[in-house]
This record gives sequence, C-alpha cells and structure tokens, in this order.
Amino acid sequence: MRRYPIHDDFKRYARLVPPVTRQTLPLLRAAQHLLPLPSPKKAGVSLHRGMIRQGVYSIEAQLIEPMKHSDPLPALVYFHGGGFVLEAAPYHYALAMTYAAHTPCKVLFVHYHLAPQHPFPLPAEECFAAYLWTLRHVKTLGIREGTIAVGGDSAGGNLAAATALMARDRSILPPCAQLLVYPVIDHRMQSASMRRFTDTPMWNSLLSRKMWQFYLPSLPAEHPEYASLLLAPSLHDLPPAYVESAQFDCLHDEGIAYAQALRAAGVAVTLHETKGTMHGYDIVQNSSITQDSIQKRIAFLKEHFANGRTCASPAVL
Repeated sequence: MRRYPIHDDFKRYARLVPPVTRQTLPLLRAAQHLLPLPSPKKAGVSLHRGMIRQGVYSIEAQLIEPMKHSDPLPALVYFHGGGFVLEAAPYHYALAMTYAAHTPCKVLFVHYHLAPQHPFPLPAEECFAAYLWTLRHVKTLGIREGTIAVGGDSAGGNLAAATALMARDRSILPPCAQLLVYPVIDHRMQSASMRRFTDTPMWNSLLSRKMWQFYLPSLPAEHPEYASLLLAPSLHDLPPAYVESAQFDCLHDEGIAYAQALRAAGVAVTLHETKGTMHGYDIVQNSSITQDSIQKRIAFLKEHFANGRTCASPAVL
C-alpha cells in the first residue's frame, strides 16, 4: 500500500482496507453486530425501531427524534453506506443522531436489503418506498409538510440520488433536498481517481469493482440510471444537492462529475471538497475536519428545510 498524505486525524485508519469478498461478507456482518452503538440519550435523541410497510416492501428502519424540540419538524430519510453489502456501522448511527439533534429534524434511518443476496433494483426500490412511506405519514410522524430531504453516504448517497430521480420520474412530490456524502455514482469506473486510487484506505477502486459486481451483475435495459446516476438522460428538475468529496477517494471524481452535471441541468449544488481525507473519514468524529463537514451538511439541511417544497409541486401520492 502506498502512503498518502492523509491528515493525522485519520492516521489510525490509514492502513485499513476491509476484506470484502463473497466469503468474508458473513464474517464482516457478524462482526458489525458486536460493535457497540452510540447512546441516543447522550446524543440528545430518542430512537424507535420498527418496520416500514409500503406496497410490496417491508423494510426495517429506526426513527430518530430530537428530545428538546416539538412537532412538527422536518425530516431526513437517511440511507447508510457500506458498499451496498455491509450494514450500518456505529458511526453512521452517530452521524444520524447528530443531524437529528442539531438540525434539528427527525431522521428515518433505513436498513435496505443488501447485495449480493439482494442486488439492484431491490435496494433502490426499497429506499424509494421508504421515502414514499414518509410522505404518506407526515401527520402521524409529526413532520412538517414539504420538508423531507433524502441523504446518504457512499452507497447510501447513490440510493438517495436514485430516490430523488425516481420521485421526479414517477410524479411524486420530490425531496426538498438531497445530501450526497462521497457518493457512489458511476458503474463504468473510468475516472482518473478511480484509476489512481487502487489501494487507498477504507475504500478503493478494487473494492469498488467488487461492489458493482455484487450490486449490479448486469445493466438493466430500463432505467439503468437508478443504479448508475450519470446514465440519466436528464438531470433537470431535481432537488438542490449537497455533494461532498474526499481527497484520497476513488469516488472523488465521479462525485464532482455528478455535481457538475446537476449544475449544468440547472440544479442548485453545494459542493464541498475536503482535503487530507479518505473515503469514510467521518468515522473520526472528533476531527476538526469532520466537524467542519458536519456543520456544512447541517447548514445545507437547515437552509432547504426553511425553504421547503409546497404540495403544489408534482405530487401523486
């Protein structure tokens, strides 16, 4: 492994590369279940577990709510990262709790089914179903109408962007914003950062290739853009987007390319390019770099929760 000038805040992870193979996935998932989760009480939130039932889909989820704020509140439907193959890590929960407590907002934390057992399109359809379920239950959930955003990191960023596309294409009230943190975007893997970063810590292009083999064994004839976003014929009329990149990340360039394509289509984009970082750097949450990024994400959510979307927008529920 080459040495990259990654900031000292993240050096404890500077040589960590998850051994993602079909054989090791059961062990990795079992190990994840042994990791302690952050305390909701210490984070200033409550957490409620349950099942979302929307159409033919049954999806496990948790509703995270800030303790010191009364309804109605805006909501973030959040999809965790993990290369489409791993469950949520403790730091994903910690981030979701931070968004809930400090935006403030409700966070629906969605546990979509994982590849390779459940490849595309099931995870994408489940995430869209979770968003649609949230739209249909704003009153019972105590959500302010027109203030539902979608968001995610890595593979979850892909699923959030796909949900926004699907809402537009299916004439559903779109999210008021999309929060895309170092997102997976392009199955073609042809960018300069993808060619360069074959051995970066936390994630690299060799792992990305395996990920796509697990998640997208073959390109579908219909709507391949719901898996590989840059294949979209049009990116017009999508919600405002926050796109964040990490400097030493094979996904760096495709995230930038998606931000540029959104801007070219007239979508408002906030682009945050972090320095000295690798994929998943926000696992180190006491880093000033991470804290700065979290504050930028929260500021973006606050801005677009304040603006919201009216039900006069396309809405067929």
